[in-house]
Amino acid sequence: MHMGNYKELIVWQKSVDLVTEIYTVTTAFPKEELYGLTSQIRRSSISIPSNIAEGHSRRSTSDYLQFLKIARGSSAELETN
Repeated sequence: MHMGNYKELIVWQKSVDLVTEIYTVTTAFPKEELYGLTSQIRRSSISIPSNIAEGHSRRSTSDYLQFLKIARGSSAELETN
């Protein structure tokens, strides 16, 4: 359905940059947060480009939009952590 590669999408590229930044910043978090806040922040950041990529590979526009909504939700989750 969607032409091109998801890696060409600017939003995907910026979200991957965000993941890299998140991992860099969270390495300075206290070790006792490794399985708490650090893990949650990392997982929600990874979810953003993952859902953009998965949605891009779907055959229908409605499926694509659903995955973009999930990515947006992960972005909101990350913002509140």
